Amino acid sequence: MRIYYPATLTILFTLFNLLAPRESRSANIYRDRVNPQWAGDNSHFWYRNDLAAGTREYILVDLEKGVRQPAFNQELLATALNKAGAGKLPAAKLQLEQLQFHLHKNLAYFRVKNQHFQWHRGKHQLDRIDVEELPAHSRKKIDHKQDTQKPKVKPYRPSRDVSPDGKWRAYIKEHNLFVRPLKAPTTPGKPAVENNGEEIALSTDGTPNNSYQAPYWSPNSNNLISFRVEPGKIGDVHLIESSPKAGGRAKLQTRRYPLPGDKFNTHELNWFDIEGKAHSKPKVGIIDFRGPALLWTPEGRYCRYQKIDRGHQRFRIIELDTFTGKHRNIVDETTDTFIWTEHAKDLGVPLVNWLRQSKEIIHISERDGWRHLYLIDIATGKIKNQITKGKFVVRYVDRIDEDKRQVWFRASGRNPDHDPYLMHYYRVNFDGTHLTALTEGNGWHNIRYSPDQRFLIDSYSRVDMPPVHELRRATDGKLVCELEKADVSELKNEGWSPPEVFSAKGRDGETDIWGFVSRPRDFDPKKQYPVLEEMYAGPHDSYTPKQFSAGRRYSSWTDMGFVVVKMDGMGTANRSKAFHDVCWQNLKDAGFPDRILWHKAFAKNNPWYDISRVGIFGGSAGGQSSTGALLFHPDFYKVAVSSCGCHDNRMDKASWNEQWMGYPVGPHYSASSNIDNAHRLQGRLLLIVGELDRNVPPESTYRLVDALIKAGKDFDFIMVPGGGHGGGGRHGHRRRQDFFRKHLLDIEPPNYNVSR
Repeated sequence: MRIYYPATLTILFTLFNLLAPRESRSANIYRDRVNPQWAGDNSHFWYRNDLAAGTREYILVDLEKGVRQPAFNQELLATALNKAGAGKLPAAKLQLEQLQFHLHKNLAYFRVKNQHFQWHRGKHQLDRIDVEELPAHSRKKIDHKQDTQKPKVKPYRPSRDVSPDGKWRAYIKEHNLFVRPLKAPTTPGKPAVENNGEEIALSTDGTPNNSYQAPYWSPNSNNLISFRVEPGKIGDVHLIESSPKAGGRAKLQTRRYPLPGDKFNTHELNWFDIEGKAHSKPKVGIIDFRGPALLWTPEGRYCRYQKIDRGHQRFRIIELDTFTGKHRNIVDETTDTFIWTEHAKDLGVPLVNWLRQSKEIIHISERDGWRHLYLIDIATGKIKNQITKGKFVVRYVDRIDEDKRQVWFRASGRNPDHDPYLMHYYRVNFDGTHLTALTEGNGWHNIRYSPDQRFLIDSYSRVDMPPVHELRRATDGKLVCELEKADVSELKNEGWSPPEVFSAKGRDGETDIWGFVSRPRDFDPKKQYPVLEEMYAGPHDSYTPKQFSAGRRYSSWTDMGFVVVKMDGMGTANRSKAFHDVCWQNLKDAGFPDRILWHKAFAKNNPWYDISRVGIFGGSAGGQSSTGALLFHPDFYKVAVSSCGCHDNRMDKASWNEQWMGYPVGPHYSASSNIDNAHRLQGRLLLIVGELDRNVPPESTYRLVDALIKAGKDFDFIMVPGGGHGGGGRHGHRRRQDFFRKHLLDIEPPNYNVSR
């Protein structure tokens, strides 16, 4: 069985957050978590609810009967403990340590003030016991025997340049590949040593600018692959540290930084047969994007690797047969837009998953217009069957169970009456049968399995719904019993209210665009409020929060009298491929046609929502888009604050921008450039950038500033000495607040230079 756990991905600037810390709160939320304490025999679990005023309750769940109940009568137990000399303990605040249960005997065991007790739950009888009387699995076993074993010697593992049988060493000399025979080790676990055998030149065409690199030995030690690599031409990016902490002169920081269109290293595959002294160059094409990673079959006959063409429009799994010298494509996928080759990190598994118990591959693809799993027959390269299908998106693969031939995964969009971004859990057979939903409720789900994997605790919520916890069976997802529903009464009494979730049709008149609205705390529907949109539309994800938060979202803005909204328009991920493809070679789109329709649809029934005063802010890719809002949609967006923006996709990292804007670089890059379109500016713009931004080169903002000046435009600009990829810290946040207050609320900022 192979088990995969989701990787924690991601691109740095997806974590970018311009907002100040949320407002602190004195109120609490209760029953929002279930922390299960599973029994060793998997018959039950218990947990504790910490409630208002320091009170607590203990809950016991019988897994066999599917019953949730109070673990015991706390009033009677507290009285018994008092009589037993354990102290006068308030029943509602019992603090029990090392709690455990024996269901068949109806007993509870625990410790209070270093004394061990047994409580009969039916008879309400308390007995003091010794540690030895506790159930065997709860007593800590201490081995007092001295460990006399010697430290284990790690077995010798040959380095990559030594053949698996230990008879050959491969190495690069004068840019060519050589091998030299090794003398077999006389002592097990020891490395082989060089003998007097002459070195053998396997290649002769290596040059300083096209050198061979470290080889990949086949398991049979006869074949090896080495790539001849021609260096790319990657330029440098320069940062000036104007104000070093130690003082002195400004410092120049320089590093290599590949931009779209730069020449990458190219890798030419070369195959060598040691026994036959053969060298060939299979016509599999040059690898000019990402270094190769090879996979040999156990017998050493087939060498396989993935090839992503630059521009992300073709993906192949190539196989080389070293017995015949022939090669073929096991998978060859092409598209008119892009193949999303980066999302494997988010899924926690590779795009290609080689099964060990069968000659098959599980491949992740959007070939039918939705991100799904496919079972591929390696021998023929044909799709045996589509494992998942339908108008939903596979988001994560949690486990591939080869023994049972099942995939456990997470997906969104399968429940037609739910927000299509909400995460649910599923299981399906390799042949696509018995797709089983393990979760059901209308919310974003997170689950935890019992130790024996028979049950799961399902916790789900939405931004407008507090958490709900349920116990379900892992076999069929059926509800066993309800556990808890979060209590937010204290929050509500304090004046807290959740955001309002809203959806409206996008530009096609059919697709729902989802977002939410955060109102001021003292909201008055008779007033009119300007609107701020927090903007991020990087195509590598979706960004509108979907899970509950007890904090007041965007309170630093809503407390000033703004309404704040966030949504995901077309061009972002986690919907259909057609939804995603809107970004293709057109990052300036950023879903704005959908966003503007969303604003107008909400304003139609909410007259207090003033769409004549709409501001927008964002950072990184959101910095590009928020400025683009003023350049390309000035009739709607009036004010923008853009931080550390990628204002021209030709000036930002090649790996990200070529995925969405394509290769080669063409006129479409200019069409999406804020710099080339700076002359379009009509609204009020504030630009913020850190001079030491190591994610998006700050020169992107500097050149926008230059273009705006040359176009005779009026704008505000803050360069933060020593600042990195962010919103300019406290100074940037204050200036951002003042900028929106001035231009949307007509409030002039105070003179901060005057002492008060």
